[in-house]
Amino acid sequence: MSREVAVAAGAFAPGHLGELTRIVPFEMVDEVLADTGRTQQRIRDLPSRVVVYLLLGGALFPGLGWQQVWQRLTAGLDGLPTATPTAGALAQARKRLGTRPLRHLFDLLRGPAAGLGIAGTRWHGLLVCAIDGTLMAVPDSPANQAEFTRHRCNNGGAGYPSLRLLILVACGTRTVMDAVFGPATDGETTYAPRLVRSLREDMIVLLDRNFAVQALIEAVTLRSAHVLVRVKENRRLPVLRRFPDGSWLSRIGPVPVRVVCCEITISTSQGRRTGAYRLVTTLTDPFTHPAGDLIGLYHERWEIETTYLEIKSTILGGRVLRARTPAGVAQEVFAVLVTYQVLRLAMADATASRPGTDPDRASFSIALNTARDLVIQAAGVFSGAVIDLAGTIGRRILAALMPDRRIRTRPRVVKRAISRYNARGTVDRTTYRATISVHILTPAP
Repeated sequence: MSREVAVAAGAFAPGHLGELTRIVPFEMVDEVLADTGRTQQRIRDLPSRVVVYLLLGGALFPGLGWQQVWQRLTAGLDGLPTATPTAGALAQARKRLGTRPLRHLFDLLRGPAAGLGIAGTRWHGLLVCAIDGTLMAVPDSPANQAEFTRHRCNNGGAGYPSLRLLILVACGTRTVMDAVFGPATDGETTYAPRLVRSLREDMIVLLDRNFAVQALIEAVTLRSAHVLVRVKENRRLPVLRRFPDGSWLSRIGPVPVRVVCCEITISTSQGRRTGAYRLVTTLTDPFTHPAGDLIGLYHERWEIETTYLEIKSTILGGRVLRARTPAGVAQEVFAVLVTYQVLRLAMADATASRPGTDPDRASFSIALNTARDLVIQAAGVFSGAVIDLAGTIGRRILAALMPDRRIRTRPRVVKRAISRYNARGTVDRTTYRATISVHILTPAP
């Protein structure tokens, strides 16, 4: 006896994302299609709404061909008649839909998902954010080669063509607040100003040394947001006024900033390592924002690196994107970003249902694998008579919360080495417990 499933009727039945459909409901997708003029004129085997969910399903199952993704969407539709489209039909449907609906859907869903009550998202009342960039490999087709470039090396281009992706992340929940991408020929500081539109006065954005550019700092301050950025040690920052905590007032162009220099020592059972940091911030009051607190805050910038790890390694599994045209690549990137965002929103909902739970303790792998299972089962598409805010994904996350973070460190190792013989020497990859000591350096008189 087949079990009863609750999905849309008729040709729309394959259009779902399991329990994640509650975050990307049919009404939202239909509104996006209407706003972008992509609603189908006639109901056929592949309505536009179904194609949107197909693309999101493709992001959940990146290692499968599109016909196999379709099989995952229809596997749980027991007793319901469903179409069996060819690979060509699926390709034409994706091309017909275009990029705009996925871009619009991302714009509706992007944001911090961080209320005042969510633990670990704010610092001194400011929402903690970060901007950084990464490269994503795209298929080596003639169309993609014309738009995207390969990495340069001594013998010319190497590897797959790549696009450059920059995102603005809310560090506490690792949700995506905005994103831009394009050819890797343009640098990170070219793309970064386009993310400033999503900043506001109750935010502080953490930036690496590459972003310590006067124009970008000015743009952030014009949005009334604050900056905490690392700068190079040899950058000249005049001492205009000294503060009791060892920091000093300076200026970058017309923007008054405060400079904090420190020496950080990490001690493990394998020895000690010391490095110097020079931080610049637009928070110029040393009494409300002490230098030691700013140094501790800057460590949160690494949350954006974890975000890229979750997107590129956990979701995509290190794979190259599928699309063989630039338009298809843009469509696929937005689909991946939307899928990542709805997973993160589900995780934030789960931890928020248990007050005081830091979102850092939620396992992204559990959320992803549970979501995949529920897509195959076509389960949880509707919430039913009883409102269940956490859902199956949330319950599995809360049943296996990770422990509170502790400071860890390990030696730098070669990543994605082509051959084990390319490594210089041997490295013990064990992760060690670490202690950190910080010494604030004052400027010379």
